[in-house]
Amino acid sequence: MPLCLGEIDLVYQRLGVRFDHTYGESFYQPFLNKVVQDLSASGLARESEGALAIFLTEDATPALVRKSDGAFTYMTTDLATIQYRVEQWKPDAILYVVDSRQSLHFSQLFQIAQQWLGQQTRLEHISFGSVLGADRKPIKTRSGDAVASLDQLLDEAVRLAKEVYQAAYHQEGETQSKESLEDLNRVGDVVGIGAVKYADLCQNRTSDYVFNWEKMMAMEGNTATYMQYAYARNRSIFRKGEFNPDNYRNASIPVLLDTAEERGLALQLFRFEEAITLALVDYKPSLITSYLWDVAKAYSVFFQNCPVLKAPNEGIRQSRLLLCDLTARVLKQGLELLGISVLEKM
Repeated sequence: MPLCLGEIDLVYQRLGVRFDHTYGESFYQPFLNKVVQDLSASGLARESEGALAIFLTEDATPALVRKSDGAFTYMTTDLATIQYRVEQWKPDAILYVVDSRQSLHFSQLFQIAQQWLGQQTRLEHISFGSVLGADRKPIKTRSGDAVASLDQLLDEAVRLAKEVYQAAYHQEGETQSKESLEDLNRVGDVVGIGAVKYADLCQNRTSDYVFNWEKMMAMEGNTATYMQYAYARNRSIFRKGEFNPDNYRNASIPVLLDTAEERGLALQLFRFEEAITLALVDYKPSLITSYLWDVAKAYSVFFQNCPVLKAPNEGIRQSRLLLCDLTARVLKQGLELLGISVLEKM
């Protein structure tokens, strides 16, 4: 309903999510009767105890497309959806990102669609595991014991991110100003929402995982906060040395890899395309987060052992600045692929 969609869209805006087309279940209602007629005419569906069902094998659970009372089912609507999408957009693939507990439904749906439409569109069920509480049982939002909605979860994440930022701010003896309050709100949104996204996407997609606020917001380890901090620390080198990163993107600067730390970082940067390709093959964002974690660790080792602004000579300084800029670009683009923003300062 419009009122519900209005509230949902506010959450999508916070997450930076947008849709090109949104069709509710009712959109496909006029097509359902024709779908059932086609399935019957093709011999795929037959009557069974007053209902119309499809038997993929004689001993398999039948897939109902019309109940005995004449009502249509999710299977009917999903078949109509596939037919509409194939005819309207002629896609190479249709991906269903849905709970793994729906595996049987999608297995039947894809087989029926293939037999009925005979089309070449690839249909994939991108299943995922459950989010568990501290008791290692699936979190039930209706019980009242957990965060009740995604919007509330994001509010809490933003609040915690602000707490972390304020603690660091006061530790450095800074006084709160109008500008610092604006920074606080910006950092809270970017870091808090980024932490929620990263915590979910860094898990093996098909596995269950335990929801943990402390781990999610940690400044150390494989977290969005650590990646964002690594990026911000990288950018601070250019500000401190008053160098423009853009000058290193089209210049013919020799890359000198004389130390193990420089070579280790360069090798990780070379793996960027490979990481994205593997993530696409398996539909696993966790392969990108694992790669970013490897890059961030390699950069940390490089940062600790290879002076940049105080490099031994100008040639080495320019080479290391180029490596720093490449690292920042990879971290930023990798996080953006996951829908996560970065900050120039933290």
